Amino acid sequence: MHVVFGETRQGHRLFFVPFVVFLHVVDVVPAAAQTASPTSGVELGSLNRGADPCTDFYEFACGGWVTSHPLQPDQRSFGRVQELQDRNFAVLRRILETPGGTGDRARASDYYAACMDEAAIEAKGVAALAPELARIAAVTREHLPAFLPHLQDVATVLPRPNQWMSTPLFGFGSSADFANPTQQIAVISTGGFALPDRDMYLKTDERTLALRDKYRTQVRQVLMLLGAPPDEAADGARAVVAIETALADASLDPVSRRDPQRQYNPTPVADLHLLTPDFDWTTFFAATSAPRFTTINVRQPAYLKAVNTIVAGTPMSDLRAYFRWHLAHASALMLPAAVRQADFEFFGRALRGQQTPLPRWRDCVSETDERLGEALGKAFVEETFPPRAKSDTLDMVHGIKAAMTADIAASDWMTEPTKKAALLKLESVIDRIGYPDAWRDYGTMRIAKDDAVGNYQRAVTFAQQREYELIGKPVDRGAWIMTPPTVNAYYNQLQNNINFPAGMLQPPFYKPGRDAAVNYGGAGSMIGHELTHGFDDKGREFDGQGNHRDWWTAADGKAYEQRASCIADQYGQYTVAGDTRINGRLTLGENTADNGGLRLALMAYLAGPGATPQPWLDGFAPEQRLFLGFAQLWCENTRPEAERLKAATNPHSSNKYRVNGPISNMLEFQHAFSCKADAPMVRQKACGVW
Repeated sequence: MHVVFGETRQGHRLFFVPFVVFLHVVDVVPAAAQTASPTSGVELGSLNRGADPCTDFYEFACGGWVTSHPLQPDQRSFGRVQELQDRNFAVLRRILETPGGTGDRARASDYYAACMDEAAIEAKGVAALAPELARIAAVTREHLPAFLPHLQDVATVLPRPNQWMSTPLFGFGSSADFANPTQQIAVISTGGFALPDRDMYLKTDERTLALRDKYRTQVRQVLMLLGAPPDEAADGARAVVAIETALADASLDPVSRRDPQRQYNPTPVADLHLLTPDFDWTTFFAATSAPRFTTINVRQPAYLKAVNTIVAGTPMSDLRAYFRWHLAHASALMLPAAVRQADFEFFGRALRGQQTPLPRWRDCVSETDERLGEALGKAFVEETFPPRAKSDTLDMVHGIKAAMTADIAASDWMTEPTKKAALLKLESVIDRIGYPDAWRDYGTMRIAKDDAVGNYQRAVTFAQQREYELIGKPVDRGAWIMTPPTVNAYYNQLQNNINFPAGMLQPPFYKPGRDAAVNYGGAGSMIGHELTHGFDDKGREFDGQGNHRDWWTAADGKAYEQRASCIADQYGQYTVAGDTRINGRLTLGENTADNGGLRLALMAYLAGPGATPQPWLDGFAPEQRLFLGFAQLWCENTRPEAERLKAATNPHSSNKYRVNGPISNMLEFQHAFSCKADAPMVRQKACGVW
């Protein structure tokens, strides 16, 4: 059934399904359950039965897994997501190493083979970068606008282990226009610094100062490996850090970046000189393959002013050192072991606590998936994603949408006009499961088995050129931003769609034929999570067509903020690595989605498979299995360095609190596990929006 009754208690929404009671308790176990065979899909070996679920549910659900999966030297963290991604990458490795592929699949295999050919990489040495290093050595201030597009085509850091998006000085590309989300608009973005958090350049505490010293040392070492004498390399490293610090200082902090309006500044191209009087944009745009356009979104005008100061006043020797460093950092995986190790020593060991690099094959599979992921996607889907997985997921999506419809309709804090607009948006959400309808064509990307660096540069150029070509065109609503083997999911607020790659719809998230309660706790909570993103503190600013507009009454907007602030305050009290607080505002959207996703999954289960009495399995009642299915997604070990970095830069909370945070807000959990009213997993002031 889809009618759910709600009542208010301490400002939180509670949900009950009439005429069927499912709130079983742990200490009343039917005789049949005592002898039940282990068929539920709850991972019994992952439990710590010595822990009290009402005191620390994460420890109860995951303590056994954490103990049996100690971190290996090449891991900065390891959890169920990484475990699944490793299984997916093992499938991809087999695909890539199987001869006989043609077309794009052969390109992917050749890209991987070149990455794996360490002997050829060592033989070429840093001379593989010689043509680009020569261009950098010859560049003058006058020619910077014509030079930068080429440098960005070969030196942009695309995501891979130990790295994050970074582009020399600034980024140029395209995105959907906030004012007209059916069209692509040109964009200038930040991205000119290699550290993942602006505060790492600005903070003056002892730990941050020590980290910056290590970063400076690492840059110096890389510049020396490129051929610079020690003194010149030291000067270059100081210059790199100084330039990146100036760019970081001009950037918005992570919380401010979550405000869409602060990064929407459409500007006539003819007016760019007002921000950057010393940079010739006409020459820059002419040097790209971008079509002609008249308006561009300058995401952070203050940042662009800082770029102007740097290109106008920084000595060219300093700028050349900065360019050489970014070129080497972007290409590190495809360069000799000495460069890779130097890059790892900072970005892996110092920054994230990882003790040794990953196996080469793992990095090369990840790299190939990032560059040619849809070339591999079809084969991956054929091996791992049966039709039942897609139909089951769609059934869960429909049930969770129905639960959210009931939730909105029953809300006692929203007025009718806002409810109507919210329901219209919900009805407009597009569901995308597994893989794109049309596979990307990589036919113009030239790949050579003996040219690892060249392959990487051409792959970056391919991605950059594709960005340029989209400017001014209608948004391609069939395109995905994740590859099919990816263990992740996303909500696109400008297209109002939810996206679940086939790579995620595997155990522990989903398994065909597994107990529905565990599947709803796993994949169902993730579906609810992404759906909730359409109504989190950012998503609620967009309507069902992706337009950025306020569709809330003033009173409803205020009521929403009160509920969201409760969640922000709750998570802001959690501490990780013994000394670092979670940023409740940075993680607000994800925390809202975690809370809403779990609640919607429970509602959908109780209205769907759980609408008729379900048996106890493995000693657990249906609701208990759902909560365990949810919690066991997030079992993880992580190093303190990685945990602190996540707290500073990642919009997701620590995995422990991704479990205990939502659980402690649910009266249904209290009843399911017979928790006392003052138990740690029962918040006296429960928080929730959806």
